[in-house]
Amino acid sequence: MNDMTGQLIAAARSGDTNMINTITAAGTPVDGRDEKGYTPLIIACYNNRPAAAKLLIESGADVDAADFGGNTALMGACFKGYAEIAELLLTSGAGIDRQHGNGGTALMFAAMFGRNDLISILLRHGAAVGITDARGMTALDLAAQQGNEKGIELMEAYFDAS
Repeated sequence: MNDMTGQLIAAARSGDTNMINTITAAGTPVDGRDEKGYTPLIIACYNNRPAAAKLLIESGADVDAADFGGNTALMGACFKGYAEIAELLLTSGAGIDRQHGNGGTALMFAAMFGRNDLISILLRHGAAVGITDARGMTALDLAAQQGNEKGIELMEAYFDAS
């Protein structure tokens, strides 16, 4: 990772849009990576910095870039429970059903961690409920495993409606 990429990632982490503008105007690629494969957009999303995420997307950041484990910004937003970030990513074209290294999806993260507002958002945007991870489990299975009754209800209603 070069110094400018490091500065861009630090600006994304803190939400410093002025610094992001300065660094990207100097020609620094917006999809540079750190030692774990995190891009500035992944970092901005994971740290709930919607203005920084929006600016990075407007500057050409790949909304589907994944870290070295296959985790995307959308997966991070669903893990952390950031509905505004998830909406931004989805309306910017993020792949809703992408799978990380173990086959998990954004919907699976939302189901596992009780992020039921995100389950609703993902279903509204067309997330596939029946995808299985490397263990053969679906988002519905993971919600049940975690005792997420509301998540189960939301996904079952999705099945009933389709």
